[in-house]
Amino acid sequence: MRTPTVAVVAVAALAAGCGTDPEARAPATPALSWSGASGAAPSPSTSSGVRVSTPSPAAGTPAAPRTTTPSRISEGWEITVYYTAVERFHDDEDEQVTGCLTLDCSHGDDDLGSYPSGFVQAVQDEGTGQTTSGKYLNWSYDIGYWLDTEPRSSDGTTLQPFVSAAADPNVLPHGTRFTIADCGTQEDGSAPPDTVCDRLSQASWLITDEFTPGLGGNHHIDAYIGPETGPGFTDSDWYLTLVDATLNR
Repeated sequence: MRTPTVAVVAVAALAAGCGTDPEARAPATPALSWSGASGAAPSPSTSSGVRVSTPSPAAGTPAAPRTTTPSRISEGWEITVYYTAVERFHDDEDEQVTGCLTLDCSHGDDDLGSYPSGFVQAVQDEGTGQTTSGKYLNWSYDIGYWLDTEPRSSDGTTLQPFVSAAADPNVLPHGTRFTIADCGTQEDGSAPPDTVCDRLSQASWLITDEFTPGLGGNHHIDAYIGPETGPGFTDSDWYLTLVDATLNR
């Protein structure tokens, strides 16, 4: 899949999806299921690293985003998914990571610990990863790596599976709501799995993230589907790119 890169994690948690529940932190949302190969996940080919600006921790809870009511059909969209990497599903050689230990920091040089290199790469591609300690190692192009208690979107709120989405702000402004009216096809022209399309289509999405500059586009969205649920997640049905999709916004 070409990852979404997910999207833009804005604060300090960044981003970025197979084995256990990809929505472990959102028990009300149905779990994903897939049949994928195990092993190291391949590097996404598009849109990775979507997090942007860091909100000030002193600012408190961000104001509720402006929302718009879905009202019109818009065709020809590319939709990629992004997810939270999970350290325990990666077992390659460790590498040391430096960055920020607190939210109000960027491009720090504190020791954030050592993690499997595949996990670290996934964090940079997707924007966020859950460590075995329960903390989140996040990354964004304008902040670098940082540790946090949540995976976050660019407005500083917690990323919500099957809700949070990313787009270029001049295409779909922050706070825009939309649904997926038609999944279109996968990049090879085949139909996406029914289970995946149905779940994506049933969700009500909200733009809270932004793409890393240069990775978005006029008709490109990243959709957050939660934590990966097992080794080889990027070989699963859930790690996909949809083309010629139709939105209701």
